[in-house]
Amino acid sequence: MADSSFDVVSKVDRQEVDNALNQAAKEVSQRYDFKNVGASITWSGDTIVMVANSAERVLAILDVFQSKLVRRGVSLKAIDLGDKEPKASGKEYRLEGTLKEGLSQENAKKLTKLIRDEGPKGVKAQIQGDELRVSSKSRDALQEVIALLKGAEIDAALQFVNYR
Repeated sequence: MADSSFDVVSKVDRQEVDNALNQAAKEVSQRYDFKNVGASITWSGDTIVMVANSAERVLAILDVFQSKLVRRGVSLKAIDLGDKEPKASGKEYRLEGTLKEGLSQENAKKLTKLIRDEGPKGVKAQIQGDELRVSSKSRDALQEVIALLKGAEIDAALQFVNYR
């Protein structure tokens, strides 16, 4: 019997992020507490930029944006906000976030080690570029691995694809 396998990937639906950003921008432009404070959330190339006249308001914009992402099924781990501290320049505070695509080598290694140490016997994990291929003769073992990885503390949004 051939091995069954699946791939662990970290992909972001750019369209859903874009929709969430547009909804957040609309809410920010309409909300009373954001009037006349220079509050905005926009794309700048591949970076999401949030701007307001105080750190608290920038974090409030982030909160609005994150609630829109969650509602659209986008993992908050898919956005890298650095240290999450709004930077001040003059009277303006900004917070920038980038989309994280693909598994980093570091995360892929963490996952393979986790599968090796805690996963069922007979399961193989191979790093392939920015993906991880997990294979085994037993489909039940693969289900166990998926459950294990869903509970893992990894700083990436994981999806499981190509299950065969």
